[in-house]
Amino acid sequence: MTATGGEPLQALEARVRALLAAGDERGAATEAIRGLGPDVLRYLRTVLHVEDDARDAFSRFAENLWRGLPGFRGEAGLRTWAFRIAWNAALHLRDEAWRKRGRPFHPGEASALAEEVRTRTVVRVERQRDALARLRAALSPEEQSLLTLRLEQQLPWGEIAQVLAADGAPASADTVSKRFERLKERLARLAKEQGFLE
Repeated sequence: MTATGGEPLQALEARVRALLAAGDERGAATEAIRGLGPDVLRYLRTVLHVEDDARDAFSRFAENLWRGLPGFRGEAGLRTWAFRIAWNAALHLRDEAWRKRGRPFHPGEASALAEEVRTRTVVRVERQRDALARLRAALSPEEQSLLTLRLEQQLPWGEIAQVLAADGAPASADTVSKRFERLKERLARLAKEQGFLE
């Protein structure tokens, strides 16, 4: 697996850990956000569908990663941990009252870095056919996240289970794999019902 730019994930994680060990928390967070940010932003765009929402969730992700990185214990890989933060940011964006009241998010240093990554990242948003958009719209946020983490981010089942863990209690990799198989069957049925498959 490689981070954005073709760098092996292991090299990025080793560099982040070395910076943390040296007490350079700012440098470690900067490396993590720059290295993983483009993939996380693509993930958030896919899950949230609205560019402004993805931008807000990405800023929240960057702030939470920045604050949380000194406590990163390494129980999961850095990428898995980052996607878990991103998933939580997406959920909070949808659920929190501040969003409904329209309270603005006040950007800090991490948000400024997130904006830099977002604007420098080549937007590779493919035009989806109307059929694909309608199929995706029929999915719950959890189903969309499962689909994106597996197909676009190519995370292994165990890491997906950790990202989607409810209240810190991840399902087994087998359970997540079975959920994915049921989701594929459901998508096939929907596609057939809507006339996209013969």
